[in-house]
Amino acid sequence: MTALTPDFGDPSRLTESLSALSRGMHLSGILRTANQVRELRAGGAEVLDFSIGDFGPKYFRIPEKLLRGVERALESGATNYPPPPGLPALRQAVTGYVERCSGVRYPAEAVLITSGGRPVLYAAYRTVIEPGDTVLYSVPSWNNDSYAWLSGANAVEIEARSENGFQPTLGELEPHLRAARLLCLCSPGNPTGTAMAPEMFEAILQAIVRENRRREKEGNERPLFLLYDQMYSSIRVKDNKHRYALALVPEAAPYVLTMDGASKAFSATGLRIGWLLAPPAIVKKVGELVSHMGAWAPHAEQAGLTELLNDPDAIARYREAMDAAVHERLDALHRGFVAMRNDGLPVDVLCPDGAIYVSLQLDLRGARIGERVLENNEMIRSLVLEQAGVALVPFQAFGLMRETGWFRLSVGAVSLEEIAEALGRIRKLLEQVTDRASSDR
Repeated sequence: MTALTPDFGDPSRLTESLSALSRGMHLSGILRTANQVRELRAGGAEVLDFSIGDFGPKYFRIPEKLLRGVERALESGATNYPPPPGLPALRQAVTGYVERCSGVRYPAEAVLITSGGRPVLYAAYRTVIEPGDTVLYSVPSWNNDSYAWLSGANAVEIEARSENGFQPTLGELEPHLRAARLLCLCSPGNPTGTAMAPEMFEAILQAIVRENRRREKEGNERPLFLLYDQMYSSIRVKDNKHRYALALVPEAAPYVLTMDGASKAFSATGLRIGWLLAPPAIVKKVGELVSHMGAWAPHAEQAGLTELLNDPDAIARYREAMDAAVHERLDALHRGFVAMRNDGLPVDVLCPDGAIYVSLQLDLRGARIGERVLENNEMIRSLVLEQAGVALVPFQAFGLMRETGWFRLSVGAVSLEEIAEALGRIRKLLEQVTDRASSDR
């Protein structure tokens, strides 16, 4: 019997018939690079992939306690729906884990379990924002432009500066706080790998409290909320401790929505377990939206994570090994680019504070390599991928549209040997640069 092949008609006509919301969405620049990597590898090219913010299981396995806990849960029949807000035992375990990390004791009702961090961010936007409300965030940052579009927000973007580690300052944010409904921060940052100084974070939190006291006194404005993405909070370098918002400014409690999870803390991106920490009244409404999305973390994974979070010794053993491996990779990559800079090659690099990222500037706009004149980040990205076989992501993928020459490199799925190979390839490519014109930094 011959199978029927459907005729789907004119794809452009179908696309034009869809909603304005869907037509305004776009493919992530990260995924565009990933697609090219797959094509090149399929053609036999040897590509070193620094583009994906993920962990390669070859180098970073999930904790043994978590793995065995998931297996036990599956064997016991935990294959049905979990409670929409999350397993009560896991919500309680999260409160204990957060207390040990931060000294802040959230009630279980202030915890919502979701399928990774994305549902938290999207649902928080949709719960807090009315169409036309102002959302304030800095660029580069991860996906705020997309969530602002999906929620119908008026996006106010602050272009953060490299000298501040691409983290926004109170001076840059404060002029916009009076009009804002939601402020979004991320530390350690994606894509930057840099963290906000505790003093600056505290000052911003105090400004949020002051602004909300003004609104409460005048009585005619809804509150200003902070959406704080700390998904990389467990991965810090240089012995810097991550600071939770409420540990710095307890008075901010009614206004802070914090996103975290197991994805980056335990190399468990594919297990899809994230959580929201927020006032119970907000958790309840965000949870209702998440329930309509069906964005619950799988039952067995929740049960396994409960076992791990209730075992501080198992967490400490895992973090010691994981942190050492991440730090070694970040340090090797950073030192390699510092050496190139010291040798006069057209690069700059930021020393990472955490996460799994290094921020690299390839100061090549207007430069010539062979017959090619490099006019923008996309041409630089393509050149490095095609000629050096190294995949990296321009900051345009994170909302910084100006041609600055800055890129993100991720170390979660590469070995030290691959880092050394990538550094050699990029050095060789940069040594071919002629007629370089300095870019606008």
